Amino acid sequence: MMSSFSPTQLASLRDMGIYEPFQQLVSWGNVCKSDINDHSPNTASSSVIQVDTRVDDHNNIIKSNYASTSHNLIEAEPCSNDHQDVDDDDDDDGRIHDKMKRRLAQNREAARKSRLRKKAYVQQLEESRLKLSQLEQELEKVKLEGLRVSSSIPYGSIVNTRIATFEMEYSHWLEEQSRRVSELRIVLQAQISDIELRILVESCLNHYANLFRMKSDAAKADVFYLMSGMWRTSTERLFQWIGGFRPSELLNVVMPYLQPLTDQQVLEVRNLQQSSQQAEDALSQGIEKLQQSLVENIAVDAVSMDYPPQMVAALENIQALEGFANQADHLRQQTLQQMAKILTTRQAARGLLALGEYLHRLRALSSLWAARPREPT
Repeated sequence: MMSSFSPTQLASLRDMGIYEPFQQLVSWGNVCKSDINDHSPNTASSSVIQVDTRVDDHNNIIKSNYASTSHNLIEAEPCSNDHQDVDDDDDDDGRIHDKMKRRLAQNREAARKSRLRKKAYVQQLEESRLKLSQLEQELEKVKLEGLRVSSSIPYGSIVNTRIATFEMEYSHWLEEQSRRVSELRIVLQAQISDIELRILVESCLNHYANLFRMKSDAAKADVFYLMSGMWRTSTERLFQWIGGFRPSELLNVVMPYLQPLTDQQVLEVRNLQQSSQQAEDALSQGIEKLQQSLVENIAVDAVSMDYPPQMVAALENIQALEGFANQADHLRQQTLQQMAKILTTRQAARGLLALGEYLHRLRALSSLWAARPREPT
């Protein structure tokens, strides 16, 4: 019923792993032949059951080997993917780490700037507190002085608070002027840039402009007080001209400290000095005419005693004095500004230093004169 296999065919079947089942089938066929001849059906059925069991077992082993091999291949493939995922994760971690480092650096820089701003703000508050305390002390001092003055003047007299304010502001101006003169002396000895020196020169010019503004307010309050020079020392009053210094004379004082000058600068300085002197003469003549008019207005007829109209005209002349005082200060300010334009930055700084030293020595001379020893009477 089934032909037998040659040895070569059996070897190929053995290599394919299916030799034994076919071998069992051949044996089973022979057994079937012998059993049929012997007419024993029980033996045939048991042989079939035994062969089927072995075939099933062998097939299960093949399936198990195939499943395990497939499982190993499946597990082996994700291995390379796992390595790639690990590398990607490392790159992501590196980028996140760099981003965190940048963020931390930015936070540290922001915190540093915040600390600097806080320190500057606290320092500014402290300076403001000191200035406020100083102003409070000076205000209290002015109040006490006002009380002493009010106790020494007749009843019904009026204390001019605007003049008291001017005296306090002028005292601050003198302190600031002393500081600026010292600063000019230091920077001229040091090697600083012309830009920094120019800023300091402009600051000094603005400081004189503040003085002229304060004097204008004082003239509105009491022009006689301003023009009399009661707010200045006795030595300064000796050289006073319409509530201040003569610009032309001041140019003579600072000229030796401006050398060397170019020919063009010398010419321009001489023209400025000449124009300043002409303006001074014009203002002086105006003051003389105003004084003459004032004398004529207050001269009354001793018989009629009708003087109200003349007194009204005299008051108008006195109000005109305020305009003369403001024009004189304007001439002083213009002379300083024109001088700064003619000179170089370093020459202008030397000129402002010479001016500040000159005015300071006038005040010192007045103090020395007041403190001189006197012979007993």
